[in-house]
Amino acid sequence: MKCLPRIFLLLSALLCCSSQVVWAAHAIALHGSPKYPAGFRQFDYVSAQAPQGGELFTSGMGNFEKLNPYILKGFAAEGLQSLVFETLGVSSWDEPDTVYGLLAEDIALAPDGLSLTFRLNHNARFSNGDPVTAADVKYSFDQLMGKYATPLYRRYWSDVKQMVVVDPYTVRADFKRKNHELKLIICQLPVFSRKWGGGKPFDKVVLDVPLASGPYVVDSFDLGKRITYRRNPNYWGNEHPTRRGMFNFERITYRYYKDTLTRMEGLKAGEIDFIQENSSKNWARSHQGKRWEQGELVKTLFPHENGAGWQGFSMNTRRPLFQDRRVRKALWLAMDFEWMNRQLFFNLYKRSPSYFSNTELAATGQPGERELKVLRELQAQFGNKLPAEIFDEIPPPPTTIAPHSLRDNLRQARELLAQAGWVYRDGALRNTQGEPFRMEMMLHERFEERVSAAYARNLEKLGIQLDYRVYDAALAQRKEENFDYDMVWGLMGGSQSPGNELFDYFGSVSRDQAGSNNVMGVADPVVDGLIARIVQAERREDLVALVRVLDRVLRLGYYMVPHFHSNSHRVSYRRTLGQPSVLPRYYSIEEWAVKTWWMKQDVQGRNP
Repeated sequence: MKCLPRIFLLLSALLCCSSQVVWAAHAIALHGSPKYPAGFRQFDYVSAQAPQGGELFTSGMGNFEKLNPYILKGFAAEGLQSLVFETLGVSSWDEPDTVYGLLAEDIALAPDGLSLTFRLNHNARFSNGDPVTAADVKYSFDQLMGKYATPLYRRYWSDVKQMVVVDPYTVRADFKRKNHELKLIICQLPVFSRKWGGGKPFDKVVLDVPLASGPYVVDSFDLGKRITYRRNPNYWGNEHPTRRGMFNFERITYRYYKDTLTRMEGLKAGEIDFIQENSSKNWARSHQGKRWEQGELVKTLFPHENGAGWQGFSMNTRRPLFQDRRVRKALWLAMDFEWMNRQLFFNLYKRSPSYFSNTELAATGQPGERELKVLRELQAQFGNKLPAEIFDEIPPPPTTIAPHSLRDNLRQARELLAQAGWVYRDGALRNTQGEPFRMEMMLHERFEERVSAAYARNLEKLGIQLDYRVYDAALAQRKEENFDYDMVWGLMGGSQSPGNELFDYFGSVSRDQAGSNNVMGVADPVVDGLIARIVQAERREDLVALVRVLDRVLRLGYYMVPHFHSNSHRVSYRRTLGQPSVLPRYYSIEEWAVKTWWMKQDVQGRNP
């Protein structure tokens, strides 16, 4: 997801009498058993023999204005959540649905399913040496659910009634109702000290150095330019199995760049050690030269099994222009991916057909037996609110591979637009009031212009004018938070087990909540009903069927023009960096590098 780590999944411990709590094992899996047994030493994708020391220089983009990543206004510094703050539990990167205790060494579900109790690790310490207590957990929860924190958490944990201190090292989360996933995602609660900020209102805790339990502390910073983290020599978790072999750099510095071009020059100049490249053009043309030829820089691909999530030209259906599904489908038909992939992307991408591409959750072909059962139930409940073609084969994104062509796709688009009252006259596509079809695409990066320009050329053939503009990062954030745009490059991170975050991206409740991720303005009772069932699904096969049906409903809503994805991370890094020999399955390359790589002791110097 965009703002939180991948959903943690856990299953309740054995149940007994109505008032008794049965403590869980070292880890709990939703389906089957945890990969790593009790007493395991480390995750497979780390190296316990990794040397410690040295400094990693990596990059941030744009600007940062705060050291508190949990309040709404402003940009937080990179690295805070992964290096400074820790959560009650952590997932492994080679399992889709297992959580291992970290700050909480035991987790137990009440027999009635309406509370979850955490027993804290007595060794856990904040960076000032104070123990992590139940009171700190409650304080963290109360602040994140309060009016000063970003509303994401209030939406995410809306069914958590309260956090109750049972004793100094035991805390209980009480639920308003049974929610299968809620008892999972509450494990993502970041915990910070009650002393952080010295009692100020939470939204005034802006540049106060965080007081948390992570392996690093903030060493120094220059707002908008650089932040350096220093490894805490007294870090409590050095020998914890979920931490062994990790956090090997003595210091980690994020240097900020205004755009990807200057960041690339920073890599070549030796200012930073590592770049993940998202631009195929830059990958093909910029990641080469003397530094690579001499072996100082290494260019490579790291394959992964991550869900691709979704990315695409997202239409803001709050605007009247996009409220007709026929108009949205016409815009969907106007993108020529094959031309883009060939001319712009060096054939490095695959088209993303689904909101859940690269996973078993993506809908394909005709609905399967389990999907049909769900669809019949929805039909009985919602009737004609379901798309008429919902029982048919799900259409893949339009293609221009023969015998198909862009001309045919645009012809279909023109017919749909005419049905919606848009016809070409006087040099433009116009509605019945004579108003031209004109819209703007809000962009965040310069590289987005090439793709938007190719799309605009196709729309021009229909008489539609698409303007596109790269906005300043701060202005773009404000406009996006307030849904002040026509179209935008929307995205959602991939998950093997989606759940409550779907309310934030597609739920009616988030449509008009400033700062939500519902960039398309989806407000559909069918979607709401499906998400409610998804978060309650207790069996994997039920979850898969429900998500596939959700995928069908969203795709037939034509809320976005889907983009593309890659199954590998593209990276250039300095030869002084070492990596574990085993790759994770589901991982962010930057997080994996920062947490598990190390500085080679037999390679000296940053520059030739």
